[in-house]
Amino acid sequence: MDLWNNLNPGLGGLPRIIAAKSRSISAENPTGQKGQGGTATTGTGAEAARDLGQGWKVSPSIVIASGATATLADIVGPGAIQHIWLTCFPVHWRSLILRSYWDDEDSPSIEVPLGDFFCNGWCERSHVNSLPIAVNPAGGMNAYWVMPFRDSAKLTLENRGDEPATLYYQIDYALMEIPDDAAYFHAEWRRSNPVPYKGVHTIVDGIRGTGHYVGTYLAWQSNNTGWWGEGEIKFYLDGDTEFPTICGTGTEDYFGGAWNFEHPPGQYGSYSTPFLGLHQIIRPDGLYRSQQRFGMYRWHIMDPIRFEQDLRVTIQALGWRSGHRYLPLQDDVASVAFWYQREPHAPHPPLPDADDLEVI
Repeated sequence: MDLWNNLNPGLGGLPRIIAAKSRSISAENPTGQKGQGGTATTGTGAEAARDLGQGWKVSPSIVIASGATATLADIVGPGAIQHIWLTCFPVHWRSLILRSYWDDEDSPSIEVPLGDFFCNGWCERSHVNSLPIAVNPAGGMNAYWVMPFRDSAKLTLENRGDEPATLYYQIDYALMEIPDDAAYFHAEWRRSNPVPYKGVHTIVDGIRGTGHYVGTYLAWQSNNTGWWGEGEIKFYLDGDTEFPTICGTGTEDYFGGAWNFEHPPGQYGSYSTPFLGLHQIIRPDGLYRSQQRFGMYRWHIMDPIRFEQDLRVTIQALGWRSGHRYLPLQDDVASVAFWYQREPHAPHPPLPDADDLEVI
């Protein structure tokens, strides 16, 4: 157990020596093998390195053709992915699909558009300064979720767009023994465009097994004037049917804000903190941008939501109408649910086609 506790040790555990081997996969070392970094003689940097030769940034990136799927990592375990860094142009963020497969499973545990996985679902860069996800100038995407595996780990990226995508990436991992009580990382994307009138947006449903929910990202477009965030988030645990065990008090409350996120008066106040944020606010421009758009995250790192049998998570889209009455809204809401669970997992629902993925 000491090995696992010190995989992400924090400052207090940094002096400790543990039995783990550090490895890293990138276009400069696509297999992660020891002593094989920077050995490429062909690649996207070969022309620039023609005077310098091998070892001088010959293969810093890959190009994923339209309709193709690239294998970013194919690792033999046991071990754990500790950090993912990558960057590509924002136009590709909704059409590149990130998937992970742990221990040779047939159904991916992660299946999410690339930008949404890094809390950038609108294909417009927004900085994120949180503990597990950091997005830095000018589009460097980082994930620090610990992703353990026992036999193997495979990460792929499918290009559903019409144009080739150039990707720079690095996947840092440790080869080490994994304890029996370590669960597997999962992530799922869903979209309601629009949310049905008097309906809810389902963030995730059909989770079966034992685990804990660790985070939510929402890309929210308001299709009405007025305040849009009165809706409650609800967690249905272990057999809950009509009513949930955990019920929030409002959208801005769940994301750690209050009173319409309004600060200073008359405008939204953005924030990005280790565990929660309203980090992206896209305002109408008076011409083609007619709607307000928002990006929000909430990480349940200090307060994971534990389930033993099943889990469903929903959120209401709710505003105000005349007579101080609630107004069910029909907004465009996309989400990513993040959780750990024991395998096997229920397969994710199929992703929609390109038109229903697209940021309009």
